[in-house]
Amino acid sequence: MGRNPVKRATMTHDHNAAPVNPIPPVVVALFLIIAGVEIAFYLGSKGLVGGPSAVGWRIAAIEKYGFFGDVVKWMWGTGRYPAEHVMRFFTYPFIHGAFTSTLFACVMLLALGKMVAEVMGPVRMVAIFFACAVAGGLAYTALPVGQPPLIGAFPAVYGLIGAFTYLLWLRLGALGESQIRAFSLIGVLLALQLIFGLFVTVGYYWVAEVVGFVTGFALSVLLVPGGFQHLLHRIRER
Repeated sequence: MGRNPVKRATMTHDHNAAPVNPIPPVVVALFLIIAGVEIAFYLGSKGLVGGPSAVGWRIAAIEKYGFFGDVVKWMWGTGRYPAEHVMRFFTYPFIHGAFTSTLFACVMLLALGKMVAEVMGPVRMVAIFFACAVAGGLAYTALPVGQPPLIGAFPAVYGLIGAFTYLLWLRLGALGESQIRAFSLIGVLLALQLIFGLFVTVGYYWVAEVVGFVTGFALSVLLVPGGFQHLLHRIRER
């Protein structure tokens, strides 16, 4: 059986280890793709690369790679699934509407991706990232027709928050502390989003993000070595 993540999380700190653990390569790769796309959009908008047509690169990318719920409904209705539309499930996380949202997504990806990849492994971390992006897209498709395209890494990043929440839930349980504290991060983020929504129309992106979180949490129960058995043990204790 694989190493227990709870045991790993509570191990004594190695004083001979490097003061800053390197970020796993897969996390760096995802970050570089997201940041690289945004840099290209910025340079193009300033006329520094790509010529006059580069000003519209962001809009063109959203149209070609963004996620449209209506397109998915069309695929379901016709039974046709062309690759150019199926790939939108996996490409929309790399396109953002503005530099600010890209910055926040990158910071959260680096922090959460590092923690999840270190405990669960890079393959499982990437699987959670894209599975939550797909789940968020499917949830977005269930909304009424006419929604704006879904773009941005936040549904996938919220999936990493879900995975981190489960890991923290395990650790708090192993330490005998209140496990409800594990949900503090998602609680704060949703509260901030609610407050922000009182002043600015934010649309229904939050639906994809919440579903991404739930998917990340649920997948972690299955992907963490010994996680499902630990969950059953905790349920039986109650």
